[in-house]
Amino acid sequence: MCSGQELIDGLMKQAAPFQPQFHLGHQVSTLQKQPDGRFLVETHKGLRLLARAVFIAAGVGAFVPKRLSVDGLDAFEDRQLFHSVADAAAFRGQHLVIVGGGDSALDWAIHFATEPAHLAASVTLLHRRDGFQAAPASVARMRELCDAGRMRFVVGQVDGIAQQDGRMTAIQVLGPDGSTSPLPLDALLVFHGMSPKLGPIADWQLALERKQLVVDTEKFQTSEPGIFAIGDINTYPGKRKLILCGFHEATLAAYAAQALIAPGKELPFQYTTSSTRLQRLLGVNSAVDR
Repeated sequence: MCSGQELIDGLMKQAAPFQPQFHLGHQVSTLQKQPDGRFLVETHKGLRLLARAVFIAAGVGAFVPKRLSVDGLDAFEDRQLFHSVADAAAFRGQHLVIVGGGDSALDWAIHFATEPAHLAASVTLLHRRDGFQAAPASVARMRELCDAGRMRFVVGQVDGIAQQDGRMTAIQVLGPDGSTSPLPLDALLVFHGMSPKLGPIADWQLALERKQLVVDTEKFQTSEPGIFAIGDINTYPGKRKLILCGFHEATLAAYAAQALIAPGKELPFQYTTSSTRLQRLLGVNSAVDR
């Protein structure tokens, strides 16, 4: 018995002797088929790779923040508009408006209203209703701070922005009564949760069904020969989203890719319980020796 993380750690340890190359923090932005049949893969950091076979194991997609649909707001991304807090000290002494009704919104509002090292000039929590999907203790603490005048809670939604000299100076808040009023700020922190997006995969002209890649059950190949999809990103009749199924799909896809890369060369099938070569590569003792 082991946890999912322990399983991953064990698999990574087994893969280490084979010296795979990992490029962590890279997101594939483009995938283009070349005249020689290979694929040019490029990441958002400029890494370029040529591959004869490509495996897509993107789960349900990349999780991205849910954004506010307000004209002109995206222009202030990472300057005055934030969907996460990388450096709390950067907000010290600022007038903050925090949008959301979940744990993240309340926790950060309480933090900036009480933490001496990161104390904001003012903290306003904005939510569309006077009800929250957060820990009861956090809700109670937020209300205590509001009663003490250390932060403010406003019911409403962001309906627009005001700006001057290239900076956002306030947001327009639409209240429950239909009226709109300005709310001055230095920074706007939005915590509306995360949602899965296919991202650039949707632009690669691969057959999709309900935002999943259609594959066959022999090779787990997509509509483009040489591109395989395994795990939660794919779909086929009888699909089950289980780790066990992902291992099965990866195995058959790997054999199909081998046949594509080296036609006519049969891949020997070995078991870690009996193959001394695999045991030597993995650094484990022979079952016979035990």
